[in-house]
Amino acid sequence: MESGRAILVGAGPGDPGLISVKGLEALKEADVVLCDRLANPRLLEHVPDHCEILDVGKRPRGHCRDQEEINRLLIEKALEGKTVVRLKGGDPFVFGRGGEEADALKEAGIPCEIVPGITSAIAVPAYAGIPVTHRDDSSSIAIVTGHECPDKQESSIQWEHLAKGAETLIILMGVSNLPSICDRLIRHGRSPDTPVALIRWGTRVEQETLTGTLGDITRQVKENGFRPPAVIVVGDVVRKRMRLNWHESKPFFGKKILVPRTRKGTSRLGKKIEALGGEALVFPVARLVPAERIRKTIIDEGPFQWLSFAGVQEADMFFRGLKEWDLDIRRWAGAKVAVWDPEAAEFLREKGLQTDICNDLEAMASAVEPGERILHLRGRKPSGQMIEQLHSLGCRVIEMEAAAIQTRDDGIEKAVRSLQEGKVDGIAFASSSTVRHFVDGIGTKLNDWKDRMRSVSVVCIGPETAGAAEALGLRVDRVAQPYTVEGLVTAMESCFSKKPQGELAWAAK
Repeated sequence: MESGRAILVGAGPGDPGLISVKGLEALKEADVVLCDRLANPRLLEHVPDHCEILDVGKRPRGHCRDQEEINRLLIEKALEGKTVVRLKGGDPFVFGRGGEEADALKEAGIPCEIVPGITSAIAVPAYAGIPVTHRDDSSSIAIVTGHECPDKQESSIQWEHLAKGAETLIILMGVSNLPSICDRLIRHGRSPDTPVALIRWGTRVEQETLTGTLGDITRQVKENGFRPPAVIVVGDVVRKRMRLNWHESKPFFGKKILVPRTRKGTSRLGKKIEALGGEALVFPVARLVPAERIRKTIIDEGPFQWLSFAGVQEADMFFRGLKEWDLDIRRWAGAKVAVWDPEAAEFLREKGLQTDICNDLEAMASAVEPGERILHLRGRKPSGQMIEQLHSLGCRVIEMEAAAIQTRDDGIEKAVRSLQEGKVDGIAFASSSTVRHFVDGIGTKLNDWKDRMRSVSVVCIGPETAGAAEALGLRVDRVAQPYTVEGLVTAMESCFSKKPQGELAWAAK
């Protein structure tokens, strides 16, 4: 068996949007991922279903795996012919021990690629409003580890030169050694009044920033119970934070909002929440599946002279159903095809199926013959005028929803875990079906779910959704005005700020 390959991928500092395009592509191709604790776990949503995920993150005072074991796993999995991604926080080659892993892979004859990442040394201060260089305050920076290899006989960091040799000092992994770091810098000539910032979980929704001076920051850390991981910034640039603190000033900063959905993939609502500084916990709590009624209709009512699809989703459900039910497409030989959405025509073209009618009711009326049988697959809303007109022409139209909805246990379990950990500030419902599946799902897994929801702000996209939520025992705090995604965002911000929705016009922009 040919050996596989290893890719050392920098995940960036924490915000999942800061991984590179190339890093994301590597995750999509991975057979195995060895991930750090500093890499955002949401990035793992991009790996294939078959991918094996191994947590090799090292934790202070509780290391999971030592470096030799990590190297062994990288080599072992690659020798099985697999594509192995080593997902590392920040950049693999900036105090990430990526060089050691690359050395081990090279020695074992394993092809190894490096995908650089945005280092926390630069990005984390930026998210705290601190430029590491500035024309007026700093023309030089130095990046230093605050946690050297314990096997070293003595430190190789020349603090006497660093103290005055760089205007901005960035110290990684240094919180536990902060007292000695401050003492050394002051002893070697740095003023005790030099500004200092510590940024914990930088670029994430949990970001915390503590500022002080070399002379008092150690005391402040103790008084505030400030814990790692954190990036330490020393220098006059820290003062810029007073003017440039953009991330922590966003209206949803620090808030985690649950967004239950009926499908995987990106969420427009989730993107808006995150653009406003929050974290969207987007969990599919239900899945769309081909409606069983379609199978029975095909078998019992066929053949049909026409197949009609309201949109892409309906066409997709039809083909998924044929595969799931083991039905032969040749059953439809000779049937004509109509679609009512140009994107559905493109979808069918990719399946090798040409359409006869595309979003043209007049052409459809001219093409059908009296007595012809038409199977029309639609979404939740009836097709109304079109069906009436086809009936008036003597056609027999069987109209039905193409999809049924099933509860997804994996999404429900993630939602339950977030509630149990107290990590949910709000929940946004965009449909009554999502409400039902969410409540049905968590009700079977969390006995005290109503108690846990008391501290969670609940917003709904409209009166119908709100009515479904209240009927199932939820307290609805706000209803979107207007009944749109933008209205949902405005309603949620109103909950957090306690202001009337009418005063929050920014959210609908």
